[in-house]
Amino acid sequence: MPSSFASPPDAPARESPRPQLAILATLALLLIALYWALIGAPTEATMGTIQRIFYYHVPAAFAAWMAFGVNALASIVYLARRSLKADAWAVAAAEVGLAFLTINLITGPIWARPVWGVWWVWDARLTLTLAMWVMYASYLILRQLTPEGSLQPRLAAALAIFFAADIPIDYMSIRWWATQHPSPVLFGGPDSGLAPRMLVALLISLAAFTCLMAILVWMRYRQQLARIEITRLRQRLALAEE
Repeated sequence: MPSSFASPPDAPARESPRPQLAILATLALLLIALYWALIGAPTEATMGTIQRIFYYHVPAAFAAWMAFGVNALASIVYLARRSLKADAWAVAAAEVGLAFLTINLITGPIWARPVWGVWWVWDARLTLTLAMWVMYASYLILRQLTPEGSLQPRLAAALAIFFAADIPIDYMSIRWWATQHPSPVLFGGPDSGLAPRMLVALLISLAAFTCLMAILVWMRYRQQLARIEITRLRQRLALAEE
């Protein structure tokens, strides 16, 4: 069985770009989003100050969905081309996506307790989101516990494509089913919508979290390429010593 590290044309690039400007721009955007979330947006009339967690809860979910989408696309490319770079993108996106989904699952109960009176309910949105967390955690555990080789990334890629089916279902759950979770505030029909300054705060936070997700995925991708290169060099050294 051929090794997954045996494709010289797909070797990782040795020169890593330094996206300082992108990092600085993302930091500035996060600070602007913080201002709008805490000060710029008006206080919601019924929920009060606790509603401001909305500007982190929703963007965290959106960033997670985007990252898992990258994971699925990279997994498809890997299965089609056996590209080590595609596999590195898949791993990086899954790790970052799981981190953002964890933020979403932590901020949700913090918001729910004073508003609903309970930390958690097993409605469609919450259950599907928790299931998504378990699936991608399992994906990463699989990659850690199985030996590296051609079978491991293929199995992981197949699972990633299967898991990605939960993304649109999770997104549409509050549209398809009556849930305890609030109805969508964007694209939810004639009764949905936000006050103008609330909408500005949400859009800025969405942009900031998306940029942060992209930066983190890129950085983790470069680390994964370096790890692949180190593993390849170790294999060559072991062969030379034989």
